[in-house]
Amino acid sequence: MPFKAVIFDLDGTLLDTLQDLANSYNRVLKKMGFPTHLVDAYRYFVGEGARVCMTRALPAENRDVVTIDTSLQMFLDDYAQNWNIYTKPYKGIPEMLKALSELDLKMAILSNKPQEDTEKCVKKFLSNWKFEVIFGQKDSVPKKPDPTAALEISRLLGVLPEEFFFIGDTPIDMKTATAAGMVPFGVLWGFRSIDELIKSGARATIKTATDIPSLVRC
Repeated sequence: MPFKAVIFDLDGTLLDTLQDLANSYNRVLKKMGFPTHLVDAYRYFVGEGARVCMTRALPAENRDVVTIDTSLQMFLDDYAQNWNIYTKPYKGIPEMLKALSELDLKMAILSNKPQEDTEKCVKKFLSNWKFEVIFGQKDSVPKKPDPTAALEISRLLGVLPEEFFFIGDTPIDMKTATAAGMVPFGVLWGFRSIDELIKSGARATIKTATDIPSLVRC
């Protein structure tokens, strides 16, 4: 069966957002009087939404509801002002998206980043390419790895789940794709390792963004 559409994760897949995310979380921790973390630590904190990341970043003894709620709002306010200082597309992403557009594949984005932040990032860095659907995290829809949002994209595009590639950088993306009946590809330039991606169901792993068009043609 020919593939007709692709869903991309955003952070760690299309955009390198790690430095800006880490800086915002760390500024909040510092203001709250808590220890900060190295940027690389956030590779394992992010991926399941801002609330989960903030909880992981807080000291274990300070993960009560009030502290989480307060620090999360502080993060959202800080990130809204500082989200695009270091953020940029990964190497080869513009060329890859151009090539996919020429293949007449429908493209969508599914992120656990809040909807407003997802839309801002796409508008700033990816507006040269057409994404049929842009879904970020919404309170009314379960986050990845729940397949609800991926299946809604399938419905909106009129494309069967098995006709989708799902491209992401974390086990959460691989599990989402598998649960939705889509084909999971794991990218190796993002936040997680090849072993984690394979163990989580990646059908293939991708070393560079410009390898993607040849893979989806197969």
